[in-house]
Amino acid sequence: MSADGLSPEQARAAQRLLDDVAARLPARWLDGLPGGITLGWRDDLPADVHGRFAGRRLWLDRALLDAWMVRPTGSDEGANAVRAALVHELAHAYDRANRNALSGDARLRDLAGWQRSPLPLAGRRSRNDATERSPDRYELAKPSEFVAVNLEYFVLDPEYACRRPALHRHFAVHFGVAEAPRDCAPGLPYLDADAEKGEAALLELDPARVYEIDYLLAEGNGQPMSRWGHSMLRLVVCAPGRAPGPDCRLDLSHHRVISFRAFVGDVQISGWRGLTGSYPSRLFLLPLDQVIEEYTKVELRGLRSLPLKLEADEIATLLERAAQLHWSYDGRYYFIGNNCAVETWRLLAEGVPRLGGERLASITPTGLLRKLERADAVDGSVLSDAAEARRLGYYFEPMSARYQALFEVARESLSLPQRDAQEWLALSPAARADWLPRADSGSSPAGQALRASAALLVLENAALRRQRLLLRDELKRRYLGSGRMQPAEVADALQALRQWLGDAGFVSRPAELVPEGYGLPQAEERQRAGTEAAVRVARLKRQDAALREQFDRWLPAEQREALLGIKANVAVIGQRLRDLHAGQGIPGSSP
Repeated sequence: MSADGLSPEQARAAQRLLDDVAARLPARWLDGLPGGITLGWRDDLPADVHGRFAGRRLWLDRALLDAWMVRPTGSDEGANAVRAALVHELAHAYDRANRNALSGDARLRDLAGWQRSPLPLAGRRSRNDATERSPDRYELAKPSEFVAVNLEYFVLDPEYACRRPALHRHFAVHFGVAEAPRDCAPGLPYLDADAEKGEAALLELDPARVYEIDYLLAEGNGQPMSRWGHSMLRLVVCAPGRAPGPDCRLDLSHHRVISFRAFVGDVQISGWRGLTGSYPSRLFLLPLDQVIEEYTKVELRGLRSLPLKLEADEIATLLERAAQLHWSYDGRYYFIGNNCAVETWRLLAEGVPRLGGERLASITPTGLLRKLERADAVDGSVLSDAAEARRLGYYFEPMSARYQALFEVARESLSLPQRDAQEWLALSPAARADWLPRADSGSSPAGQALRASAALLVLENAALRRQRLLLRDELKRRYLGSGRMQPAEVADALQALRQWLGDAGFVSRPAELVPEGYGLPQAEERQRAGTEAAVRVARLKRQDAALREQFDRWLPAEQREALLGIKANVAVIGQRLRDLHAGQGIPGSSP
C-alpha cells in the first residue's frame, strides 16, 4: 500500500481498512489477486465515482477515508461505503487477473440477466432487463460491473443469500465458501393475481408443496399473434395437509401457472408493435382456473399439460428463479426474438442448469415442446389416451366442442335452422331471443325442455363472454388510441380510465408495491407489499363500477344494444330454468 500524501494517522487508518476488508474476503479471492497492487487516495474522482482500478493501481476517494476515520468507535456508521468501494475495485482486480473468470462466466450471465439469443446469430447477449429491485443500477451497465456490485453485497450484506440466493450460491461455489444456514423469510414470494375474482394478494409458495411442474401449451388458433400457441408452466401445488404425490393433481384450485405475457395497458395488441418491442413483457403468476377459463372458454383453444422430468431440487431452483424474475424482470416483447416460448426456454435453462446444456432454444411454443420431447425432458405419454388425459387433467379441451354438442341438443328440441354453434352465436341477441320461448312449447316433454333451456343458457353465457371481450377492445381502440381526437364530454371518464390502468399496473409489476430494497422481498417488505396490494385492489374495485357505468354510455349504440340483449336473454333463460326445476319439485330450485 502506498502512503503517499497521507499523514501517519491516515496511513494507519488506511491499513486498518485493508485489514478489515481482507478479513472478510474468501481465501481464494485473496490468493487470486495480482501481486503488487498499491492503494492510493484521490480528491479528483468524478462525483459519482468512489474508486478506480487500472494496471496495479487502486484509487479510492479520499473523502471515504475521512468518513472511515471519524466513525464512532465500534460502529459501522460511515464504514460500509468505503468497504464497498474497496471490495468493488478488488473484485475488478480479481476478475481481470483471472481472465474474466466471473464476468465471462456464461452461467453467471444467465443468472444476472444478460439473456441468450434463440436465433442462430447467437452467442451475443442483449441488454440486461432485470431492472426492478436492483441494489445499484450501475450493475446493469455491463457484466464486469454486475460482478463487482454483487460481490460488494456478497461480502458485506448478510441478507444477500436470501435476496439473491442463486447468485449467492454461485459465488460461494466459485470461491469455495461453505454456505451458512440462512434466516430467510419462509417460502418464495409471488403476487397471486386472480382477474376473475378481482383479487391480488401475496403468496408465499413453499417449493416442497409443488409435486410437479408441467409444460403448459395453449394450442394455436387463427389469430396471427396466436397461431403457434402460447408457452406456460403449470405448478401442481398440493392442497394444505396433502402429502406430495399423484393425488395433488386433483387439487386444481391450488394449481398456479407461470406465464410470460406482453402487458398491454393501453391499446389492443398489434402485430407491428409486437415486432418492434413496444410492449413490456413480464412474468405473471395466475390461478390455473383462470387460465383454463381464458383459453378454453373465451379463446376456444385447448390446453396440453405435460409433466417436466424434474427432481425435487430442480423444482425448487426453477421456482426460485421464477420468483426472482417475477420481482425484477421488465423486458420487451418481440414477436420473433423475445416471445413466450423464448422466455420460457430461458427460465428453464436458468432455473435448471441441466436443461441449460440442452439445445432447447426455440421461437415457437410448439417448437419448444418438440425440443423438450427430443431431450426426454417432458413426459408426452400422458396424452396417448385422449379420454384419460381429459379425465386426469393433462388436456383441457376447448369449449367449442361442448358448445357444438349443446347446440345439437337445442337444435333437436327447437328445430333450429342454423348448422352449428358458431352460426347460432353469430345471430343478433334479438334473433336468438325469438327462439327462447319455444323451448317451453307444449309439444316438448318437460325433460327435453329443461335440457334445451340449459343448453341455451350455456351458449348465451358464451355469447356474453365474447361480447365483453369485443367491447373491451372496442373501447381501447376508440378512446385510448394515441393521437385520436376524443369527444370533450368523455374527457373526465378517459382520465379516470387511464388512472385505473395505472393503478392496475402493479399486477404485472409487483416491485411497485415495495420500491425500497432489492431482490426477493423479505419479511417486513412482504407485509408492506400485501397491505399495499389490498389497498390498491379495494381502490380498483371502487373505480371499476363507476367506470363501467360511464363507458357503457359511450359504446356504439349497436354494441350497447347487443350487450343489453344478451343480458336480457340470460335473465329470461335463467328464470325459465328455475321455473322448470320448481315444476319438477327439485329442492332449492324455487324462483
